[in-house]
Amino acid sequence: MDKRIENGLIFLFTVSLVATLGSLYFSDIRGYEPCTLCWYQRIFMYPIVLISAIALFQKNALIALTTAIFALLGGSISLYHYGIQKLQFLSDNVPACGNVSCTGQYINWLGFITIPFLALTVFLMILLTSLFILKWQKESN
Repeated sequence: MDKRIENGLIFLFTVSLVATLGSLYFSDIRGYEPCTLCWYQRIFMYPIVLISAIALFQKNALIALTTAIFALLGGSISLYHYGIQKLQFLSDNVPACGNVSCTGQYINWLGFITIPFLALTVFLMILLTSLFILKWQKESN
């Protein structure tokens, strides 16, 4: 297996694991109750940890297509969620989002870093890495 691909799989696993542990830290240790959109983002992030671990163990670069799709879907939700937190015209028209408001911001580091922003960043990292893995896999064949 190409060393770039193996490093990419390690990166996918590590980033998704850190994001998963971070989300569990915010909810279970800090006590921040996730809103509905946060749960949807978790639905797309958590499987990437398992998928990438199995892919790394099997040295299966083709799994990058699956992680790219998960990251694209999860990232889209993160982008929307971040938009309703930071853009007034979007937050004014948000329907009810469950027990916890999706426009609420538990953290707001440097005035722009919120939990959906962190998730979006990780989903973008996973998406780009997955696309590079697919490109490298194609080149090595």
